[in-house]
Amino acid sequence: MTDDLRDLIAKAAGAAPVNIASLGGGCVGEVYRVELKDGRDVVVKLDRAKGGGTLDIEGAMLRTLADHSRLPVPGVIHASPDILVMDHIENDGGAIGPDAQRHAAELLADLHAITAPTFGFATDTLIGGLSQPNGEYDCWRDFFGEQRLIHMGREALDAGRLSSEVMGRLEKFAADLGNWIEEPASPSLIHGDMWGGNVLVREGRIAGFVDPAIYYADAEIELAFSTLFSTFGEPFFARYGEIRPMRPGFFEERRDIYNLYPLLVHTRLFGGHYAASVERTLKRFGY
Repeated sequence: MTDDLRDLIAKAAGAAPVNIASLGGGCVGEVYRVELKDGRDVVVKLDRAKGGGTLDIEGAMLRTLADHSRLPVPGVIHASPDILVMDHIENDGGAIGPDAQRHAAELLADLHAITAPTFGFATDTLIGGLSQPNGEYDCWRDFFGEQRLIHMGREALDAGRLSSEVMGRLEKFAADLGNWIEEPASPSLIHGDMWGGNVLVREGRIAGFVDPAIYYADAEIELAFSTLFSTFGEPFFARYGEIRPMRPGFFEERRDIYNLYPLLVHTRLFGGHYAASVERTLKRFGY
């Protein structure tokens, strides 16, 4: 641990660090587990990006979830653009087994019951370190098409990871969303980045959710994302459906439509086979 890092953590956490260990995960900066002199165990994220970091936005998202929902998230001790200090959530690193999936379903159904007048959010947020615009819309299809598909498609195009030909097909699909998805009953608060690395498990129960990308959406987009990397399966959906019955057609069509957004995020970040997955989905729907 360098003196500069020690001083930075001490100032943000309010106590000197005595032990530090690197943690993996995340697209933004460096992540450490830190034992403090006063006995606390914390997680520290550092963003050394030129021009300033964005960890204050992640801190604000966690605080929103803590203040307005019962979703278990780490408490925020300090949040500024270049450093985020959070409570460490004890977890055993285990798989998300059937019991944990059912518990996750109860927690997310509770989160999705939190509603707002419009889709989007009061401020822009982040997903995977990328800007996530949240202009507030009355119409979900317009929001999803413009603020999610078209925005992230153009980000991937500008990064040279999506072809102009596929972008053109994406734009046509976004214009026709009314043929494929319906308006949900109300906008639901979502975590927004529901893959296994963001779900912490302890003794067969959910210990916490980390790295949110919050906004008000059709809750189905959260459910779809949870299947993209096999985060949740049948035990989750059976329990979730008992609490919030799912509309027909989700698994048959809308899951793939909604997963275009995380696929575009991954195309922007990594390129490669994710761009091919975007193209396959568009082709499946005739675009």
